[in-house]
Amino acid sequence: MAVKVIDASALGAVLFNEPDAGKVTDRLEAAMLAAPTLLPYEIASICLKKISRHPEDRELIVDAGRMVNHIDIAYSSFEMSDIIDLAEDTGLTVYDASYLYLAESIDAELVTLDRQLEKAALERT
Repeated sequence: MAVKVIDASALGAVLFNEPDAGKVTDRLEAAMLAAPTLLPYEIASICLKKISRHPEDRELIVDAGRMVNHIDIAYSSFEMSDIIDLAEDTGLTVYDASYLYLAESIDAELVTLDRQLEKAALERT
């Protein structure tokens, strides 16, 4: 079974049933998932942004975000200096660089909807 690294943009699309959710789930079919330990915090940040736009849907948004805790994801952490080096080399944020670093470290496909992150991943293959 293939391992795939999922980032917050892709998982957020699935959790919040956004238009690209189907595209993401198709790419994840029959895969084991991996992510940096920051993923749940990024999902919480997405929740907060959605709540600020739709406060009347707060409970639905929080419930959807909590689903991150029920998905089988292997979490990894890294040496901070390695992530900083990759972020400097690619122009990515440290957060995005952590997903790319994990994908490269375990030779896995990176599943993202972030165009800049996807571009950086493609340029490095």
